[in-house]
Amino acid sequence: MDQNLSLYKIFYEVAKTENISRTSKELYISQPAISKSISKLESSLNTALFIRNSRGVQLTEDGKVLYEYVKAAFDALSRGEEEIRQNQLLGAGQLHIGVSTTLCRYMLLPYLKGFISAFPHIKITLENQSSSKSLEMLEQGLIDVCLIAEPKHRRLDFYPVKEIEDCFVATGSYLNNLQLREGSQDVNWFEAGNIMMLDRSNVTRLYIDQYMIENKIECRQILEVSSMDLLIEFARIGMGIGCVIKDFVREDLEQGLLTEIPLSAPIHRRTIGFASRLAAGHSRAVDAFMNYYKSNTEVIF
Repeated sequence: MDQNLSLYKIFYEVAKTENISRTSKELYISQPAISKSISKLESSLNTALFIRNSRGVQLTEDGKVLYEYVKAAFDALSRGEEEIRQNQLLGAGQLHIGVSTTLCRYMLLPYLKGFISAFPHIKITLENQSSSKSLEMLEQGLIDVCLIAEPKHRRLDFYPVKEIEDCFVATGSYLNNLQLREGSQDVNWFEAGNIMMLDRSNVTRLYIDQYMIENKIECRQILEVSSMDLLIEFARIGMGIGCVIKDFVREDLEQGLLTEIPLSAPIHRRTIGFASRLAAGHSRAVDAFMNYYKSNTEVIF
């Protein structure tokens, strides 16, 4: 098949013009060379493709069958070439992004709004899922980019967006009630309180669990929640002490609606950013996305 591609091209052009002489002029190939190519194709297929007459050539029945398939193939190639030209002209393409609900709301959307305005012809698909699932899909080549905490020991390109800080927060009334219940101002919040954290499938939860192990912090009662938004809302209504990202509750802390729990050892900051496969495998859409990010980092925060 590979060796016959040029033969099919000649066959296709001769079938369209029904004239070897005209095809010779259009393809800048000598008439004997065209006749030889047609004979070679007929020999490989073991059938006659044209009937020669005084006015030119006509397709045989087998020739008509072959022509429909060859025409469809070359039409498809032409459409592919045109789509590539349009993509290059319009900056079009497809971009598949993996992101958690929390990072999508607080970090991706402000950035994405400007990117869509700048590149309206790029089709964007968001895969809303846990960061661990996004990382897995990225490594499998099922998505192009994901917004996650910086992965360790992974062969990926990583473009930092922002450092984040985890903290534990609760309402003042919840903490006061704990002190009254315990009969002391000096309360071990983690032993006495209802500690609300993301479930164990979440990357943040794994990070916090490791922090607690290293600092010998034990919780007697844990409420697992599926999303950061719910953690924040539960903390706001006084259901317990929520482990949240400080940036996402900064206004609540400044207004005194929530109180940060003091820790004996700080939780080290983490870096959030866009991860993609190694640069050699980037599409134009991914390159456009990354380049826009690098030029507009201040858009996010």
